Amino acid sequence: MICAAALVTDPVAIFLIVMAIILLAPVILNKLKIPHIIGMIVAGVAVGPYGLDILDRDSSFTIFGQVGLLYLMFLAGLEIDMYHLRKNIRKGILFGLLTFFIPMVMGVLASVYILHVSWLTSFLLASMYASHTLIAYPVAARFGITKAPSVLISVVGTIIAVVGALLVLAGAVNIFDTGSFQPSGILWLFGKLTLYCLAVLYAYPRLTRRFFKQYSEKVTQYVFVLVMVFLSAWVSGAIGLEPVLGAFFAGLVLNRYIPANSPLMNSIEFVGNALFIPYFLIGVGMMINVGVIVKGNTLAIATVMLIVALLSKWIAAWIAQFAYHMDASDRRMMFGLTTAHTAVALAVVTIGYNMILPDGTRMMGETILNGTVLVILFTCAIAPIVTSQAASKIKIRMLEDRPDSSHDDASAVSVLIPVSNPITSAALTELALFMRRRRTGINADKLYALHVRNDNTSASKNMGQNSLKLSLDAASGADTAITPIERFDINTVTGILNTMQERDINRVILGMHRKATVIDTFLGAKIEQLLRGTNRMVVISRCYIPVNTVTRIVVCAPEKAEYETGFRDWVIALGHLASEVGCRIIFCTSERQQPIIRGIIRHEALGIRHEYQTMADMDDFVLLANRVLEDDLFVVIGARPNSVSYSADITEKALFLQRYCTSNNLCIIYPEQFGEEPAQYTFSDPLGSDIVTTASPLWLAVRSRLQRINQWKKRFTHRNRR
Repeated sequence: MICAAALVTDPVAIFLIVMAIILLAPVILNKLKIPHIIGMIVAGVAVGPYGLDILDRDSSFTIFGQVGLLYLMFLAGLEIDMYHLRKNIRKGILFGLLTFFIPMVMGVLASVYILHVSWLTSFLLASMYASHTLIAYPVAARFGITKAPSVLISVVGTIIAVVGALLVLAGAVNIFDTGSFQPSGILWLFGKLTLYCLAVLYAYPRLTRRFFKQYSEKVTQYVFVLVMVFLSAWVSGAIGLEPVLGAFFAGLVLNRYIPANSPLMNSIEFVGNALFIPYFLIGVGMMINVGVIVKGNTLAIATVMLIVALLSKWIAAWIAQFAYHMDASDRRMMFGLTTAHTAVALAVVTIGYNMILPDGTRMMGETILNGTVLVILFTCAIAPIVTSQAASKIKIRMLEDRPDSSHDDASAVSVLIPVSNPITSAALTELALFMRRRRTGINADKLYALHVRNDNTSASKNMGQNSLKLSLDAASGADTAITPIERFDINTVTGILNTMQERDINRVILGMHRKATVIDTFLGAKIEQLLRGTNRMVVISRCYIPVNTVTRIVVCAPEKAEYETGFRDWVIALGHLASEVGCRIIFCTSERQQPIIRGIIRHEALGIRHEYQTMADMDDFVLLANRVLEDDLFVVIGARPNSVSYSADITEKALFLQRYCTSNNLCIIYPEQFGEEPAQYTFSDPLGSDIVTTASPLWLAVRSRLQRINQWKKRFTHRNRR
């Protein structure tokens, strides 16, 4: 028993020491090649009441530790790729059953016949063996292998194992309270779990989408996310489940609305990794009493418990490897992720310790309590090491198995974001971030924010500086470098074109023109002039809602678009956008383009939900546009005159969008095209045509009549179409 008071009791000094540990521990551990998680736990042991007794485990460690654990589980759910998770759901269920039942059987037998405890205590201990915490998941995330099948299988297995362990725990408590097993208690808990999941699945997406639409400020969004997470955790604990399950489930549900490459996601990860999670790990270390190892039979009991905990999880991983025909590194990954015991283990041993038997003894004495703490220590130390070793080999294998990575160097793009309106600067920057590849080093995409002015007035200068600042803030929030450019030129278009030449720009992303007069064209004179001056990819965006709240991306491509030079680039860009946002993308194209798009998505390993609809003519386009919802992003692929994919339907689409799609979220993409610069613009200029293919007036009149007849025919039969 610790009698002496801790050396440091001042709250400011306590917080200072913890921050110093968080700061210095990674620096020292990197030299020793020790995982950060282990270092934080060891540091907690050193400064805790059972070490040097510098700090006492006061209420701050209790609060921050609980918050850190919930934050850790929330991040684990948030960083999971839901598309790949669904693809591995069946394998994950089987592995979950293995990693639950094998520890349960081995735990019960070892507890009864080796530790000589009662059957009820044996089931409680076995539920502790069966459960685990994804404490090593940040290691897999740091290696960028969260989409690996072994990682996703482990995540699904974690859900099943934790839920199963909680059901066993509830059953044991029910038997202790009533003296007999009552299935109604388990059924009631399972029913509450089902209702809880359905309520979260229904309410959270709607609340989040509505809130993000109305409030775009990142601090406000971050606080809202925290409220949702801890509300889910509190409700989960209130109905008899573990709060960690609620935090993890909240991460899975909110995954869709927090893109991985967004400022909000960067803020969530920064706060968690810098404060809450290290605080939790240090607090775990402070609970460990190293002195109990040499007292009594604690070491022997802890050895038996540790062998059962490790061996049962290894057997489950080995069987899964054999059943799924996986590599040895995948087995080690599944074993490493499912080895650590923290939250549920502490809950089980605490409940067992507080159960007083009729003879006055505790169901789980101090020996089992200390043994459980040692199991937590060793499993939390082993899990990151095993996971790190497996992650490095899986990462190398994933790089070697890529069909072709030679195109990465050639496809590195430079993106220019012309900003002139502070209201839209941040949104355009986020769109550029979502459409780019997430790469680092010399192959990373370069982003430029440009403001062009043609006067020296203070209003123009202030407007430009404010627009550039907002763009820089959006990029820095996503931990991305962006180069600001303030340019003085004769006009905006000339400044953009000159900058593109100087910086070798591959892609331009800008806001859509707002029609000011009756004679004004759909895109405006400036954008038309820009399109005449460059054959690079131009993205014109108009979104009334944040991009991360989009439910679907509906893409409409013209006939023969697959022959354009930039066909592959815009497919990849939209694929990255759909991947970041986590929404479904629907390609409305000709039958010839659909297998090409499938091949690009498969080759780039985009991992997105994609569907296809055949669109043959203008009437199909009209029917499609009428089915676009207010939460959809309608993407129309344009074409310049004299290009392969240009046709008269392009002009008709522009007129339709100008008249009937004023309230839709719209994005018009002009793919990259090489060759001679067009003399006239296409999309909204009905007079622009290719003189080589100009038809006679008689044929144009006949074709118009035939098209009208075909349109009327389809309007009477479109209800039978899919």
